[in-house]
Amino acid sequence: MPRSFNTAGPCRPDIDYMLPASLRLPAVRPLIDDQRYFVLHAARQTGKTTALLALAAELTAAGRYVAALVSMEVGAPFEDNPGMAEGAILGSWRAAARAQLPEELQPPQWPSAEPGQRIGAALQAWTEAAPRPLVVFLDEIDALADDTLVSVLRQLRDGYRNRPGHFPWSLALVGLRDVRDYKLREGVAGRLGTASPFNIKVESITLRDFTADEVAQLYRQHTDETGQVFTPEAIARAFELSQGQPWLVNALARQITWYDVTDRTVSITAAHMEQAKEELIARQDTHLDSLAERLREPRVRAVIEPMLAGTILGNVPQDDLRFVVDLGLCRRDAGGGLVIANPIYREVIPRMLADAAIASLAMVQPVWLRADGRIDIGRLLDAFLAFWRQHGEPLLRASPYSEVAAQIVMIAFLHRVANAAGTLEREYAAGMGRIDIRLRYGPDTFAFELKVWRDGRPDPLTEGLAQLDAYLARLDLDTGWLVIFDQRTGQPPIEDRTSADEATTPAGRTVTVVRG
Repeated sequence: MPRSFNTAGPCRPDIDYMLPASLRLPAVRPLIDDQRYFVLHAARQTGKTTALLALAAELTAAGRYVAALVSMEVGAPFEDNPGMAEGAILGSWRAAARAQLPEELQPPQWPSAEPGQRIGAALQAWTEAAPRPLVVFLDEIDALADDTLVSVLRQLRDGYRNRPGHFPWSLALVGLRDVRDYKLREGVAGRLGTASPFNIKVESITLRDFTADEVAQLYRQHTDETGQVFTPEAIARAFELSQGQPWLVNALARQITWYDVTDRTVSITAAHMEQAKEELIARQDTHLDSLAERLREPRVRAVIEPMLAGTILGNVPQDDLRFVVDLGLCRRDAGGGLVIANPIYREVIPRMLADAAIASLAMVQPVWLRADGRIDIGRLLDAFLAFWRQHGEPLLRASPYSEVAAQIVMIAFLHRVANAAGTLEREYAAGMGRIDIRLRYGPDTFAFELKVWRDGRPDPLTEGLAQLDAYLARLDLDTGWLVIFDQRTGQPPIEDRTSADEATTPAGRTVTVVRG
């Protein structure tokens, strides 16, 4: 199961907090006892490997099974050479078995076999030599691709009929994706699209995120060990920000306890959680940085882009919707709608997409700051209009998400405004029709609503004023910006159509309407 926040980075060997495997994987033990082959898939950094290592140790220690977790990842470089992949994989299995099992339960010498048959032969020999039923978890199975992947899956399917005397009692494929999304050569099939050739699976399950109570339980272990208290408000905020995503739960607490609040007599508050969130987002550690790779995948872009644009998802295949949920990028809300998985991801995703534009803004000077360090909103408006007229067109062309390019550039500009002294928060969802942005800088809060005017649609001014009204009321603000990007075909250049005027909302608020 996921290790504690103390092991999210450089390990402190004296402390090791975790949740019981049975709590994290309640559905797995019944499948094993029922002699099933199944798939366990979950997003990266949710603790699959750690949880299954602990479960395998529990199963072996109980005396009923011989259980081990072995990796398939070392075979990934040999996607078109099953024989080479099998040699690398079986070598890593030997090392894993030595680390996990006593000598009398380790596998025998691997038998000689033809390329394309060695995985099946090894599992058969191990099963026949084991004094108890053999349970094997094949980790990182979806690192394999093409000929090697299909070869391994077929060997598992062919050996299945010989269980339990000559093939593992129970076996799990473990990875990021469900079987249907395992990779085949692009241009041929792309992905399996079906459970075959592993049609022997009885079920696909996923490793769920932490509940609020489990977050409290994990953090309480730190309190028991060190005496440092997480206030109820801090725990609640950690769950709200992470929605229980294990890496984020751990990373937030690690940032606080290792760097921000090292004095164990100081209680950890919701404000500390907020600070840690900002630091994680700004730093974009490995886990968050890996999201950028996913955002470039066409199947992911087909879902995330309309969510950012606030438009209806349209005819997106069910498999693609399932895929972004399996990746941990999105989740279903209480009403069944698709939303970004948690507030931290909601912040990180548009920021990652805006990175190139942010890098281009280094030359923009903060002329909007007054002598006392606060923002002059009039100067900020002038600076944005000048920037947009000069740089809007090339930045729009460079954006990887063309449908939301204008919004991404605006977000990049506001990141330049926030810099290190402020924070930027975004709200967006499919069907919302807008992106709402709150900029906090010192004692001041500014609200921006971004909308797009597309072909065949009426001017969004009236709708936007009403929506901005509601947003300002929620933030208890008297004024804000409505930014309308005109993306209709045949429009004059940006420098000729960019303007700013005052307008009045239905509730009587005076706001600025920017058109670009």
